[in-house]
Amino acid sequence: MASREKKPVIKREEPQKNEILQRLKAHPFLFSGTVLILIIVVVAFVFVPAIVPSAQRGKDLIFGYYNKIPIKYVPGNYFYQAQNSIAQQQGLSREDPNYINRLGQVWREAFNQTAVHLGILDEMKEAGYIAPEVVVDRAVADLDFLKENGKFSSAKYRAMDNNARMNLWRQIQESIIIGSYQSDFDSIKVSSKEAAFIAGMASPRRTFDTAVFPMSSYPDSEVISYAKANPNLFKQTKLSRITVNSGEKEARQILNKVKDGVSTFEETARTSSQDIYADRGGDMGIMMAFELRFEISDDQARESVINLAGGELSDIIKVTNGWAFFRAEESARPADLNDETQKLKIRNYIMENVRGQAEDWLMAEADKFIERARESSFDEAIYAENITKRHFGPISVNYGNAPIFASLASSGVPELTSAGSNQLLWETAFSTPLKTISKPLVVGDNVLVLLPLEQSYADENDTGFIEMYYPYWVGESMNLAIRNRFLHSGKLEDNFTKTFLGLWSGN
Repeated sequence: MASREKKPVIKREEPQKNEILQRLKAHPFLFSGTVLILIIVVVAFVFVPAIVPSAQRGKDLIFGYYNKIPIKYVPGNYFYQAQNSIAQQQGLSREDPNYINRLGQVWREAFNQTAVHLGILDEMKEAGYIAPEVVVDRAVADLDFLKENGKFSSAKYRAMDNNARMNLWRQIQESIIIGSYQSDFDSIKVSSKEAAFIAGMASPRRTFDTAVFPMSSYPDSEVISYAKANPNLFKQTKLSRITVNSGEKEARQILNKVKDGVSTFEETARTSSQDIYADRGGDMGIMMAFELRFEISDDQARESVINLAGGELSDIIKVTNGWAFFRAEESARPADLNDETQKLKIRNYIMENVRGQAEDWLMAEADKFIERARESSFDEAIYAENITKRHFGPISVNYGNAPIFASLASSGVPELTSAGSNQLLWETAFSTPLKTISKPLVVGDNVLVLLPLEQSYADENDTGFIEMYYPYWVGESMNLAIRNRFLHSGKLEDNFTKTFLGLWSGN
């Protein structure tokens, strides 16, 4: 019988376990059970003083609508209670130098919770669910502030005014509806086999050295070569323009007035032009030819403008926001490739429009590095060519940065922060044999070369930890998905920012 290969076992490392625990706790919805919905029950009707400008107190403040139901801030309602509850949890104080910013975050979260609250009530109504009156009555009777000697006091209940009793009953009714909605999701159980399978994904783990070739290292010599090969893209021209939004006919009439000397170009731009250059007498400043692509889509028309002689006027040309005519303040001239500002413009053009050219150059440099590293060693090639080296791991395959595993986002390697969903990176990292240099690959703004160093396996303590918390993660991920579903619903009209800024302007 063939002997089984013994897998190396990694000892339980508290820092790694703590990292996962911290990531789980950093998730805004984990470890808190049914925290999707803030179910607030009025306790003795003792409210915190309203955090609202005095001039606005007593007014109905509407921040939006859910399915045409207003999301408004009224003393005693859900929005009001949510805002006060969150403010207390956050320890909000007017003495805080960032008071208004923190207050905005508190109000935004209260708005979001209210929108979710209304969304759930709306969905339960569509489903035909009604909280039985007897259940609501029983819940009201069980409120501590309505009890005397441990029993419900009808005298205390009758002592409340009618509006307070109605509001209390309605809030309890809504909390029962919300609780019923939530309990349906809480009752969904995660299979122990599923949790064990997920925990098994913590292995194998690998550690890596990485050689980094950043896009920023693409040399000026290559930028200049590209500019020389494409001179028409980077011609410099200084232009002024007058834009008319109402139509070609009116634009031509204005052009004729300028040609006939009825008014100067600058005066006409200030009185008749309808673009951002009007106040400057139409002056657009110095531009490179490629920059006109955003305004003039027709190639022939654009070339005619670029090649205007100094002082010459163009014909009427269709532009992005209407019709325009241009005046060349000087004739076009080649780019000055010794000017750092112009070289930066050309570099940015390359990175935005022909990025593959820079990537190809970096891939070729990475191939040279790999060849040298194979002849000597990875570290010697790093040192000889002055290349940035990173180290990370141990890490298992964690596509998408799931918080129950160590992730690339928390690896401490800035070039990998946004690479969690890069399939090619994961495939390369775990298919390349140990101690073997990988092929180069583009990851974000860098080309990387990986060297897998070691492979290890999680022990039972680590997998048990993940298996234990996986059901929490599933439940709270579901809660977050539900929350986002309501907050991104077509039924939600979100006017929060406008209303909040209007509420606090001048305060």
